[in-house]
Amino acid sequence: MPPKPARLGDLRPTKNNFDRAGFPRLFLATTRRLALTLNWSNAILHIAIDAHSVGAELGGNESYATNLIEALAEIDQTNLYTLYVTKPAALDRFANRWPNFEVKQTLPHTPLVRIPLTLSRELRLNPVDVLHVQYTAPPFAPCPVVATIHDLAFEHLPETFNRRSWMQLRLTVRRTARRAAQIITVSEFSRSDIGRTYGIPPDRITVTPEAAPPSLLPVTNETELRRIRESYGIQQNYILSLCSIQPRKNLVRLIEAYSCLRGVRPKVKLPQLVLAGKRGWLDGETFRAAEQNALGKDILFTGYVPERDLAGLYSGAVCFVYPSYFEGFGLPVVEAMQCGVPVIAGNRTSLPEVVGEAGLLFDPFDTQALVNALTRLLDDSACRAALRAKGLERAKQFSWRTTAKLTLDAYQKAAKRN
Repeated sequence: MPPKPARLGDLRPTKNNFDRAGFPRLFLATTRRLALTLNWSNAILHIAIDAHSVGAELGGNESYATNLIEALAEIDQTNLYTLYVTKPAALDRFANRWPNFEVKQTLPHTPLVRIPLTLSRELRLNPVDVLHVQYTAPPFAPCPVVATIHDLAFEHLPETFNRRSWMQLRLTVRRTARRAAQIITVSEFSRSDIGRTYGIPPDRITVTPEAAPPSLLPVTNETELRRIRESYGIQQNYILSLCSIQPRKNLVRLIEAYSCLRGVRPKVKLPQLVLAGKRGWLDGETFRAAEQNALGKDILFTGYVPERDLAGLYSGAVCFVYPSYFEGFGLPVVEAMQCGVPVIAGNRTSLPEVVGEAGLLFDPFDTQALVNALTRLLDDSACRAALRAKGLERAKQFSWRTTAKLTLDAYQKAAKRN
């Protein structure tokens, strides 16, 4: 068996200061630092990833972390990785899967304690070459930081966040962005926005588009589709939207458009409106809109949908609607397209960049525009078929392997900056 590579953090004066081959770990760690300084291309990095979102039912942030880690493990068997997690589900998913990956649980889950205290202490006891976080890094991280910032909705739309979250994000993300060695974001829209808002030079921002998981494919098995409908109480054909329930996802306007459509078609049985996703913040207006429009059983809130049910839920829908008016990427749109579902999406921020010509775009502030888009898809089977085919092709242009390669480049840039 080949000797286990030394980790940069193993420098304390104990019997573990030597690797299995008898080489002093301090010598190996110092050699790695010298290699980085001299820009040796084959220098091994020790990369830490804050993966607290995995297993926490955090929607897009969780999908990003999970799929990125899986893809990095697939393309990189050379560098060393430490994954910092908080949830048992993350331990179960990642532990003992890849020889160059180590998984550590850092508690508590709450970022107010974990980031400045628990994670900072761990990084000082076990130094790494690069730390990768989403949005917020420890205030005095002892290594170069790569920060993924998906979007700046909290900067531009503070009214769509609760006050505590908004203040915390503005303080911590601004600090992280300005101190990070490299920033990763997920669309050209967000790259431009981050650079303009925070004054970050373009060479410090890397765009790594997201993708649907490779396992998320069209489901045609009627038994599985029936299981999904029965599991979530879906009684008929349905229009699907999937996102966390929060103001900028614009679900109130979707509910109003659906109610309007029902009003102008009183004799036509419309598909159910299925709103899937975890409750977020300031969600009361969304539920009140459903009550005020007296939609009854025509509207269904499913709550959080686990990964194992996503393909079946997408595949069974007549169409997928994503009415959000501010997105850094809009991952559910690509997931829906990869499952062969025709897509309707808002035409603001990053969504036109992601959808391209593979979906119907509408003004997310115009209820009638959404009514018109829904009418067209529901009435025109040829349009649905065309968008289904275009969506499947469009989804192929996004790949987690490509995202992982671009992310690895960002790690190497960050390490060299140090």
